[in-house]
Amino acid sequence: MTVDPDFVSRQTHDARRFYLNLQPSQAQPLSLVCGGVERMDADYVVERSSFPYHAIEWVSEGRGILEMGGKEHELAVGSMFAYGPGIPHRIRNLPPENMRKYYLDLAGTEATERLTELGLLDGRPVTIGRPHEFVELWNLIDREARDVGEHSHSICEMLTCVFLRKIQQRLVSAPAGESSEASQTFEMACHLIGERFLDFRTVEEVAAELGFSPVYLSRLFKRFTGSGAYRYLLRLRMNYAAELLVERGLQVSAVAKRLGYADAFQFSRAFKRVYGVPPSSLAKTFSAKAGQ
Repeated sequence: MTVDPDFVSRQTHDARRFYLNLQPSQAQPLSLVCGGVERMDADYVVERSSFPYHAIEWVSEGRGILEMGGKEHELAVGSMFAYGPGIPHRIRNLPPENMRKYYLDLAGTEATERLTELGLLDGRPVTIGRPHEFVELWNLIDREARDVGEHSHSICEMLTCVFLRKIQQRLVSAPAGESSEASQTFEMACHLIGERFLDFRTVEEVAAELGFSPVYLSRLFKRFTGSGAYRYLLRLRMNYAAELLVERGLQVSAVAKRLGYADAFQFSRAFKRVYGVPPSSLAKTFSAKAGQ
C-alpha cells in the first residue's frame, strides 16, 4: 500500500492520485511531480504557509473559498488557482455540494515562469472555460504516469506542456460574478452549433435560435476562445466539408450544395479562409495519395 506524502490532505474521499517524480532535478526546467483528483469532506480546511512545489488546482464540482494574498476568493466550477514555495494559502469547502478538484504539482524554473505568465501567481484564482477539457487532459496524464514504460516520464512532461498551453487557450477574462453564467451560456451555444452546424450559415441565425444578439454571442466566444462565434461555426462546417472531399470523394460542387452555398466559388473562398488551400487542391492531393 502506497503511503501518501505529508502534503496530501486526509480530509478527502473518492480520491485518485499518481506520483511520478518526488525527487525532481533542480537542473530540469519543468518536471511533473504528482497529481490527483479528490472530493472534499464537508469540513475540509487546508492551511499552509508554503508548499514544496508549484501546484495548479481547479474545481470541477461544488464550491469553496480560497484565502490568498490577504483576500477571500470564491471558488466555483471552472475556478483555477496556483501556489508554491513561500505562498501562504487556505482552502476550505462550502457544503452541501462538496468540492471536487483536480491538481498537478510541478517543479523547475520554467514552472515558475509559465505560471507567472498565465497570471496564476497573482494571489487570486482565474476562470477557465470548458473545464471538462482539463479533466480529459488530466486523465491522459494519469494514465501515462502509471505506465511502466521508459517513455512515460517524457510523455507526461509533454502533456503537462500541452496542459499549460490549454490554460492559455481557455483563460477567461470576466468579473467573477459573471463567469459561471457566461460559461453556461457559452457551453449551450457550443452544443447547439456542434449539433446543427449544417443548419446555420451565419452568427445571426445561431443568435436568433438562442435568443441573444449576434454581438453578445460573438463577444462570448471571443472571451472563451479568443476568436468570434463565426470562426467556430465556419471551422466545423469546413471540417465536415474536408471529410466529404477526402473520405467520400465528393466533387467540390456537390459539397458546396450540401453545405448550402449558392455556388462552388463561394464555398471555395470559405474553405480557403480556414485551411489556406482551395478544396479542389485538397481533393487532388488525397486522391493522388490513394492512387499510389
